[in-house]
Amino acid sequence: MAISIGLGFSRLPHFPLRTPFRHHFLKFMQVRLGCAAAIEAFDDTESEKVVESVNDAACHRKTVEWKKVNSNDLGISNSKISRSTRVVLNGLRRKGFEVYLVGGCVRDLILRRTPKDFDILTSAELKEVMRTFSRCEIVGRRFPICHVHIDDTVVEVSSISTRATKFGRDLSFDPEKPVECDEKDYIRWRNCLERDFTINGLMFDPYAKLVYDYLGGVDDIRKAKLRTIKPANISLTEDCARILRAVRIAARLDFRFAKETGLAVKSLSSSVLRLDRGRLLMEMNYMMAYGSAEASLRLLWRIGLLEILLPIQAAYFVLYGFRRRDKRYNMLLSLFSNLDKLLAPDRPCHSSLWVAILAFHKALADQPRDPLVVAAFSLAVHNGGDLSEALSIARRISKQHDTSFHEILESQSLDSLRDNVKHLAASVQGALTNMTDEYFVSRAMAEYPKAPRSDLKFCM
Repeated sequence: MAISIGLGFSRLPHFPLRTPFRHHFLKFMQVRLGCAAAIEAFDDTESEKVVESVNDAACHRKTVEWKKVNSNDLGISNSKISRSTRVVLNGLRRKGFEVYLVGGCVRDLILRRTPKDFDILTSAELKEVMRTFSRCEIVGRRFPICHVHIDDTVVEVSSISTRATKFGRDLSFDPEKPVECDEKDYIRWRNCLERDFTINGLMFDPYAKLVYDYLGGVDDIRKAKLRTIKPANISLTEDCARILRAVRIAARLDFRFAKETGLAVKSLSSSVLRLDRGRLLMEMNYMMAYGSAEASLRLLWRIGLLEILLPIQAAYFVLYGFRRRDKRYNMLLSLFSNLDKLLAPDRPCHSSLWVAILAFHKALADQPRDPLVVAAFSLAVHNGGDLSEALSIARRISKQHDTSFHEILESQSLDSLRDNVKHLAASVQGALTNMTDEYFVSRAMAEYPKAPRSDLKFCM
């Protein structure tokens, strides 16, 4: 059990590990390993963080007050909407269609964060969207959407009519139309109901400057709470990818789970093995490459998913007695904490970088090294393999290294710094190879005899 990593998002993905990552790597290594506030999520041991029970949550859904909030009151500025998104919005608006921003981008605008991307919902049929923009194609079979190409950006556009048809096929959750509800509100409400979490169930009309909140999403954002729209067990069972999405969102935003949602995430965590490898890759890359890798690793460990997705790293946590709710740092978490400082949702790294960091750490965990060797290796990665230059610079380093990590030895006299750096490079390559080996991964999983089995591993 490990994870299949590839960038094609296909059934049998391929991972191009040869892509250069040295510029990111040097900046990342230059950041001093330090401690930051640990991520809190799903803490049902503290009474003030325990939200309503399952029955209370059901009651909450029935009694949420529908709100139309002025976007200015929420601190949303239309200037934060990307240019390519505004081009699509304006193009559809000029044709007389209704347009809304939906999903996570509305949430991020309320939080004063830069959205990773913008999703548009429109009253236009997809064929009408196609006729509006010259560079546009319909993608997806189960749930078709339009990809509109504006310069080098792709803007996703979905149709209200398509989403309504999809919702009509969902028999697990079919609420009745509320009394005194006009047709437009009803259509918007039905659309919001099919989304995953209340904080993603908001619709923003940038022309009317109104945010439509039918599910209590704004209040949950203010409370830093992640809650499913449908009853949690139903929501996460019908789409187990929502479990990984919940971890990703909670980690990135420093939100905690509503109690019902948290319990369902933990109890259904092993169901993510039903996902195809490409989808697992996509969700893992969202966790690791967009500035919240450390928080994601902590949360995956807390809820028991790390041993399913990254068993080699979970075995490392076990080896050094790292508890599920441990707030301490180890070297693996510190490495990714430093990486996070260089990244953001709109400024991710290439996936080869975080995979290389996993291999780099594995090599050091298996055989601790002199700090000078680690420094010289990192410099050599940065400058494209010029080892002589890396050795020259490394020998001039006078800054004291962090002595708290098992992976770094006390400074000592080395017979040959060059040979030691070459040996570390070979060990990193060996770690990458082992991460693709089912037998090696199965040995790491021996630490978890009760964990579900899978065939997930890195693919090079």
